[in-house]
Amino acid sequence: MKYKRILSIGGHHLDAELMGGPMLIKYAKQGAHCTMVNVTEGRLESPTATNAEKQAYLDNIRKENEIVAKKMQCDIYNMGYTSATLPTQSEFVELLKSYMLKEHVDCVITHWRGTMHPRHYYTYETVSQAVLQLRQQGYQIQLLYGENCEDLIGFIPTCYVTLTDEIVDTWFTALKEYTIFNGKVNTVPYYDYYHALLKVRAIEGGSLLPVKAYMHAPLFDNE
Repeated sequence: MKYKRILSIGGHHLDAELMGGPMLIKYAKQGAHCTMVNVTEGRLESPTATNAEKQAYLDNIRKENEIVAKKMQCDIYNMGYTSATLPTQSEFVELLKSYMLKEHVDCVITHWRGTMHPRHYYTYETVSQAVLQLRQQGYQIQLLYGENCEDLIGFIPTCYVTLTDEIVDTWFTALKEYTIFNGKVNTVPYYDYYHALLKVRAIEGGSLLPVKAYMHAPLFDNE
């Protein structure tokens, strides 16, 4: 399918890139307008971190976010919320609907519901409801759930997107601009995990090329 306006909506920095990055890069090369949306801004989790350290971390990850987006040929939309300032789900659904309509979005990628992370689930629920309501009003928007190492409970791939080596190189080169991706904030082996997944999904799909997997949302048309 040919998409022209794609959003990858993540709970916080790095999520949108991990879930939607390869597909956004692929379609950006074809002329689509692609945006990575960060609902909240991540923070240092250490209880001993000072306010100065927390602010320095936030300033740094914002700068890294801009560099990553540029390398992926995308733009970014930081919504600026924290876990304490998120609006109610119904309020946020309306905000998302207005944004999607204004941007003429035709494809959205976001978190799957089987997650261990509260902000991921909040994002899944609100984005899913926003797209479903718009589809019921007649707007044709595709919704895909991206594969994320924190959202794997019940994730069943239904959409396999083939990638070129150039797209894969662009994706990982961009991701390595994030300090957190390089293992300097936590011990999650991001590179090894996502690099291996490209090979596993290629085997599943019978492809000789790297493959990024997605899951179709069970949306109902208003017909």
